[in-house]
Amino acid sequence: MIRVLIERHIAETLESAYEERSRMVLRQAVSAPGFISGETLIDSHDPNHRITLANWQSEADWERWFHSEERRNLMLELIPMMDHEEHITVLEQSAF
Repeated sequence: MIRVLIERHIAETLESAYEERSRMVLRQAVSAPGFISGETLIDSHDPNHRITLANWQSEADWERWFHSEERRNLMLELIPMMDHEEHITVLEQSAF
């Protein structure tokens, strides 16, 4: 299993529109092969900073979803609402 950390920063005044669209992305990801679970968190010191932590069976499953036309089309709606490019980190469990 891997975890994918996605950080996004939403432009001022677009929070509610972003929330609606980001839920659509998560709904679609849930049905993607290899998706296990996910949650979105709000930075308590910056309410426009959103962090999504998603669990995937494998990096190949995540890559397939990340490069899918479906995700690409959904992101076309989200990208204009962000004032920074999204930052993605793929994490795996430590051997310790």
